[in-house]
Amino acid sequence: MNRHDWRQARTIASLLIVLTVSACESQDTPARETESRAPLILHSSLQARANVVPNLNTAKNVILFIGDGMGVTTVTAGRIFDGQSKGMSGEENVLPFETFPNLALIKTYADNQMVADSASTASAINTGVKTKAGVISIGPEVDRRDCDGALAYPLTTLGELAEQNGKATGIVTTARITHATPAAVYAHSAERYWESNLYMSGEDWQKGCRDIAYQLAHFSSGDGIEVMFGGGRRAFYGENGGGRRLDADDDLVSDWQNGGPNRRYITTADELDSLKSGEQVLGIFANSHLTYVAEREAESKEPELAELTAKAIDLLEDSDNGYFLMVEGARIDHGHHDGIAGYALLEAQAFFDAVAVALEKVDLSETLVLVTADHSHVFTLGGYTTRGNPILGLVVENDVHGHPNSGPMIADDGLPYTVLGYANGPGGVTESPRPYPDTGIDAVQQATLPLSALEIDGTIWPEESHGGEDVALYANGPWSHLVGGVLEQNAIFHIITYAFGWRDEANK
Repeated sequence: MNRHDWRQARTIASLLIVLTVSACESQDTPARETESRAPLILHSSLQARANVVPNLNTAKNVILFIGDGMGVTTVTAGRIFDGQSKGMSGEENVLPFETFPNLALIKTYADNQMVADSASTASAINTGVKTKAGVISIGPEVDRRDCDGALAYPLTTLGELAEQNGKATGIVTTARITHATPAAVYAHSAERYWESNLYMSGEDWQKGCRDIAYQLAHFSSGDGIEVMFGGGRRAFYGENGGGRRLDADDDLVSDWQNGGPNRRYITTADELDSLKSGEQVLGIFANSHLTYVAEREAESKEPELAELTAKAIDLLEDSDNGYFLMVEGARIDHGHHDGIAGYALLEAQAFFDAVAVALEKVDLSETLVLVTADHSHVFTLGGYTTRGNPILGLVVENDVHGHPNSGPMIADDGLPYTVLGYANGPGGVTESPRPYPDTGIDAVQQATLPLSALEIDGTIWPEESHGGEDVALYANGPWSHLVGGVLEQNAIFHIITYAFGWRDEANK
């Protein structure tokens, strides 16, 4: 018998002994001997899982929540931030989706990049195919900005499939509604930044390529998307205050309104209450992205993400055939790109609230709820920080007795450092000695190195980068047990289509 066989035999023998002793104790051991022993009780966090029975119902509805840039570190920091805002130490806080019975890690790489962008990751989720970075719902055969390829290799999206199968569809985002993540639900583009025709060539337009706003206004699958909430008004208008070509007198909002019956266009939160069942609604509440939660004024006319989510569900749930709804907490990502962890965590908290509102409204016996991120960021939570340390503050460690020190931990350069930081970005340290770090909601976290990004208009802007590690997928409802282990990101599409009962889904 070799060493491996001997170890395996010993393990099996040990297990049999344990089971035999346990059985004997339960039958023959006197009560006075067992009373002093700790009872074998399942930990409270596992009680719910012990009784889980897979839900094999065909899903009537699916809600896909995407926290843009919400990597695992952001979830952890967001949990603590949310808990501390409620007067807790923070670490013990439980987020609404953290009670879901099923969880997987999702690999986020693109067809051509180790570290992906939102266009390729959202396309994978919405089409079931991994494609190149920078493109929207077109095949991996196509180069970025290749109009001919985009026309030749479109991928069917969840928005199109839902409409073709008689589902009502909805999109809610705090970004421009033409931005990469929402665009992947309905559009096909060789360039994610072709949100309007401003940066498209006239030649590509002549070939038949259309910008993302145009595609939304003229979306023709089924009877059209029922609910569209977000920002990005500038992409829908020409010279009359818009961001389309200066010589274009476009009004895509009017085009959309004239494209079908019972269509409403709204621009303020107050108008949400006037919406009626049976109407299709386009709500565009800002010229670009919706305002950061941290910068929103009390008299703002912009709705909150939870408010938009609740209204979208109210409008969609009257559909006899059910619905597909994508909700994006977009500005988590933007806060990270700006290197401001406080902004990202406030946006994450708003995203958590939106999930909580949805869970109060839906019946999980017929509604599959998925919560995930498209990608992560180079965002860290470090130091041997004491329990309950302000998450946006300086690191305070414990003393040799395990009690908090009276002041912050000092790094080798003689200065304290923050709990949260970035590997790169606007806060990259270039001075020597290192400046004293800022703290609080609007502080730019210090980063290892400065980094900038080239925008499509040629400007260079300081910007932190995405991270390439796996993100989490949380699931509850019909067929949520398909979520487990480590999955490719495009598997999310197939989980949704399988739960809906679309066994012959497109883009296999």
